[in-house]
Amino acid sequence: MTRTERTAPAATARERAPATALGARDRWLPGWQRLVGGVAAGALLAGSMPPRSAWYLAPAGAAALTWALLGLRWQQRLVLGAVTGLGFFAPTLSWLTDFHPAGFAAVVVLEVTLFAAAMLLVAPGRGRWWTVPAALVALEAVRGRFPFGGFPLPGMALGQLDGPFAAAAPLGGSLLVVGLTTGAGAAMTALALARRRVRTLVLVAALAAVSAVGVALAAPDRAPAGQLRTAVVQGGGPRGIPAVEADEQAVTERLFDVSDNLPADLDLVLWPESSLVVTGPVTDTAEAERVAALARRTGATVVAGVTESESTTFRNAAVAWGPDGRMADRYEKVHRVPFGEYIPARGLFEQLSDMTALVPRDAVPGRGPGLLDTPAGPLGVVISYEVFFSDRARAAVTAGGQVLLVPTNAASYTTEEVPATEVAAARMRAREMDRAVLQAAPTGYTAIVLPDGSVARQGELGTPELLIASVPLRTGLTPYARTGDLPVLLAVAWAVIAGPTMRVLHRRDRAVGT
Repeated sequence: MTRTERTAPAATARERAPATALGARDRWLPGWQRLVGGVAAGALLAGSMPPRSAWYLAPAGAAALTWALLGLRWQQRLVLGAVTGLGFFAPTLSWLTDFHPAGFAAVVVLEVTLFAAAMLLVAPGRGRWWTVPAALVALEAVRGRFPFGGFPLPGMALGQLDGPFAAAAPLGGSLLVVGLTTGAGAAMTALALARRRVRTLVLVAALAAVSAVGVALAAPDRAPAGQLRTAVVQGGGPRGIPAVEADEQAVTERLFDVSDNLPADLDLVLWPESSLVVTGPVTDTAEAERVAALARRTGATVVAGVTESESTTFRNAAVAWGPDGRMADRYEKVHRVPFGEYIPARGLFEQLSDMTALVPRDAVPGRGPGLLDTPAGPLGVVISYEVFFSDRARAAVTAGGQVLLVPTNAASYTTEEVPATEVAAARMRAREMDRAVLQAAPTGYTAIVLPDGSVARQGELGTPELLIASVPLRTGLTPYARTGDLPVLLAVAWAVIAGPTMRVLHRRDRAVGT
């Protein structure tokens, strides 16, 4: 018997044997080089987020992710997505550990799971590179809506405000910005790996040209409606104090102290969220009379955040006082913060966790668009967390808001991560809607953002600030304000579905031909 004859039966037996642990590992693990690429991709994406905002790192992260993903089976893409998601979310959500370490772990696990699941949308073939940005856009769309109405922190688009891709915001919103940013990175990898490089280059160039033309044609019409002389007030004070432990009266007094320096030629004064904390309706309270006196003294419309406490609930509102001291209008926050302003399934969590001690009462959700009809004009409003959701800004603008107000309260955060991210969200809403955005926070960041997304004025953290500027009023609607996310989502669906469909049709045609 020859050597070949002796070894052949053993080889055949190995091939026919059940899958071993080594075989299962090979099916699930994509290889250490690709795992390192996934970790690098997550770290690069995290580095592009505020407050670092190194926008160019996001395309590089998408390029690394595309290189690591293409050609993998679905099990390997799932593992690689989890690794990349962990590299992205662990550092960018680390601020949650200041509130509840177990809550941080739960949120990271959820977000990593969503990232991993999104990678299943990536086509297995090496030539379908565009499915990588499509999957990332789909991920951001889901995160903006799930769970509990969405938790879009961090949002991949928010690191792009100082880069070229933000120019697409008026056309397709933050999802289009994400698609172009990550698409640029994926295209770089496709060009580097392409066997038919000329064909790939033509495809990339065509997509870039279509994108550029679309952005140029969709420039805002910038319909002017005058100017608004505004003052945004920040009282200052200590940071890192949970809302349930804050000295509410001290917050109010600091705002009044800074407002003593207001000039008399103002149209609008904006105070932060929870500037006044009262029991029951704010009407006829001493705090309301003091704000009314401020409005009469300055001759301006004053908008202040008001928290109205009730026995088991509370209301979070933005209330406007006219120059005559009368209440002109109010808006109650619609999109509440889960585990911040209300506890989903409170009865269950009260038995499982001490988290309910930080949120003893649930906020009553408001209704309708955030619009205040005031002597200063129709003012759009998104309160705090709502600034991260473009649908709330769209509702305010399409209802007639000529400027966007963001009364917020970020005093409970010890680092600048969330305040900086909130300013980035305000800048993105400004670009999407072509509106000036005025953001007021009790301890920062307070900012005045122009319709092109540039920051005209911004205060520091923890210090008293009085920001005064004239901002433009606008009445026109951008394409994104008219359509929302639907066109981009349809494009993503086509990108994900078209590849497998074309392969099936191609195989059927070949079978018929034979």
